[in-house]
Amino acid sequence: MAMPIKPSLAGFFAGSNPNPPVHLGTRYDTSGNFLIEPGNTVVCHLVNGSLSEAAVIEVRERMRAMPDADRLAFTPISSLHMTLFQGIIEYRRRLSYWPEDVPLDTSIDDMTRLYLERLNGVGDHGAFKVRVVDVVPTGLTVTGVSDQDERIMRAWRDALSVPFGYRHPDHDGYTFHITFAYLIRRLDDERASQWQQLFDDCLSLLARQAPVIELRPPAFCSFKDMKHFEELLVLG
Repeated sequence: MAMPIKPSLAGFFAGSNPNPPVHLGTRYDTSGNFLIEPGNTVVCHLVNGSLSEAAVIEVRERMRAMPDADRLAFTPISSLHMTLFQGIIEYRRRLSYWPEDVPLDTSIDDMTRLYLERLNGVGDHGAFKVRVVDVVPTGLTVTGVSDQDERIMRAWRDALSVPFGYRHPDHDGYTFHITFAYLIRRLDDERASQWQQLFDDCLSLLARQAPVIELRPPAFCSFKDMKHFEELLVLG
């Protein structure tokens, strides 16, 4: 009998979630190729060459070595980042995800130029540290190392919602994360124990080798797809 799937993993397995992955066909295809989906965002890239980056890459490589890892479309190592605030994106042109004072058919390039102007006056809301609290098939779930770190991260989000002109429905409860991959196909329930063991081992590895994930300051970025996020304006 297959072992029960822990709640944070349930949505990744076919028995618990038979629906097709949300972004399949718009963000990436069934071969794992990333598609053009332009937008902008505020992210913190990993610190290149840091010990914590090396540990994160080790976890990513262990996931890629799984025999059914072909069900995942992995983003490049160079794109690894923690999203601080979600900007606008081509296939999400609707209110709560787009500013009310700007027409919904405005080009992505024009939106990026507009946000560069609006973000020029955004102050520094403080540095923060993050740690990994969960490992799932698509990457790492992170949170502030301390309650104060978490408050600072939330303060950044509140401040950024003003120039961006919206708050997503999950604004207050947003789960910070570092994406490794996107699901092409749900994982088989029979493989749950192997994946859960891998994630438990990876979480222990990160606790030992990278209790704090070193991040660069928040930066406003543009992107054409999920493979590269170009820093246009450093905010922190």
